[in-house]
Amino acid sequence: MTGEHQTLALLLFSVFVAVTLGITTWVSRHRRGSAEEFYAGGRLFSPMENGFAIAGDYMSAASFLGISGLIALYGYDGMLYSVGFLVAWLVVLLVVAELVRNCGRFTLADVVAARMRERPVRIAAGTSSVTVSVLYLVAQMVGAGSLVALLLGGTGEAARTWTVIGVGALMVVYVSMGGMRATTWIQIVKAVLLLGGTVALTALVLVRFHGDVNQLLLTAAERSGHGEKFLAPGLIHGGDWTSRSDFISLGLALVLGTAGLPHILSRFYTVPTARAARRSVIWSIGLIGAFYLMTIVLGFGAAAIVGSGTVRESNAAGNTAVPLLALDLGGGADSTWGTVLFAVVAAVAFATILAVVAGITLASSASVAHDLYASLRRRAAGPRSEVAVARLAAVGVGAVAIALGLLARDLNVAFLVGLAFAVAASANLPVLLYALFWRRFTTRGAVWAVYGGLVPSVVLVLVSPVVSGSPAALFPGVDFQYFPLQNPGLVSIPLGFLAGWLGTVTSRETPDAARHAETEVRSLTGAGAV
Repeated sequence: MTGEHQTLALLLFSVFVAVTLGITTWVSRHRRGSAEEFYAGGRLFSPMENGFAIAGDYMSAASFLGISGLIALYGYDGMLYSVGFLVAWLVVLLVVAELVRNCGRFTLADVVAARMRERPVRIAAGTSSVTVSVLYLVAQMVGAGSLVALLLGGTGEAARTWTVIGVGALMVVYVSMGGMRATTWIQIVKAVLLLGGTVALTALVLVRFHGDVNQLLLTAAERSGHGEKFLAPGLIHGGDWTSRSDFISLGLALVLGTAGLPHILSRFYTVPTARAARRSVIWSIGLIGAFYLMTIVLGFGAAAIVGSGTVRESNAAGNTAVPLLALDLGGGADSTWGTVLFAVVAAVAFATILAVVAGITLASSASVAHDLYASLRRRAAGPRSEVAVARLAAVGVGAVAIALGLLARDLNVAFLVGLAFAVAASANLPVLLYALFWRRFTTRGAVWAVYGGLVPSVVLVLVSPVVSGSPAALFPGVDFQYFPLQNPGLVSIPLGFLAGWLGTVTSRETPDAARHAETEVRSLTGAGAV
């Protein structure tokens, strides 16, 4: 890329960083240091504000860069990611949003611990939440590295490395200084920028084809190198039983995983009531639905205008499809508008990555402090002590995410998020649903449900083609692949539910009927909610 691209994109990105750091500094000067303010922003946000923030949290680099890239490379099969991410919100709206807001305080563990022995449940749920958050963070780090490699013309691994480190450092600053209030406003700003940029690109793609979607699809198929197969199922998840099972596994993970994502669940606590939580989700569904429909247009547009081969040459995983599309729509690499449009898209993508990693880091540091630290400490931890630990935890989580992000830099970011969704659906969703709806559920059942989904999902990923035994694996030179599927959800999600049931029916603990009744009334009516 030319020096103009680099200068303009870096200038726009610097403006966003300056604005967000300004928000963080302003919030830090007005904070009271309470746990409620750090974890939940004082529960002062309106449904519309929280809806935009949820959308900002959910519309990650995986969505903007990864999904569009998968569609540009694989057509119909890549589009399944968009559908899965969108349908998942119906589960959140209908099943968990209001109930979680009524039963919890700051984290997933609060909901489960309301009727169980707190210490083992909090340790299990906290461990699971941190694992999911780190996997999700890795995807954002990989997206940041891919974007900078394109922006700087692929000038070597040093650029990627320093970008990932820089993103990690900024997210630690956002979380440790500003907490949930600053993170929420950063998410809102980012959501507006991302939706505006996506609308503009989608309109330009449709104008290029005079509004003829059929012509867009036919051109995309022609330039993809796959012909009509590009518009039909099978390029990724077709052929043998392994591919088809992988498709089912991915679908289960995407649809069920959202309801178990810690950084999404924590957003329900930033509004004052359960009704506001439900209205937040309605707002976010509208925004997210429009966004994912547009990613389909952008993906096929990249295949039709840029060409699948060019996208693959730039980045084998397809993560640079949208920036390349923007460059072409503006008139090419040597044009003024091409430079401007490319720079805007690159800056918006950077903003997306920064905002999402801030939200995820906050959720994981809250789990470390509020669940793990508070449970392992012999004496009760005070709110200020918890907040101090949460700030330190943000540094540790950031360091781990940076290291893994550098290791997984050649994988598609949407695919990496699919793994995080699988772990969330396997470990967090079973214990959440059982705690809310099963009268006989016990402490042993809760602990077994978490570990019964978490351990198999992580182990199956480690012995899958993702890590070894294939050219695109993390370690292509070795082979300890024993599990044939790339996404473990098909096996690990049922195991999580089975383990929760088995732990409950084999437990000698007598379920506390009074606490269950109290939880049920509180979840459905909001009586006694914090």
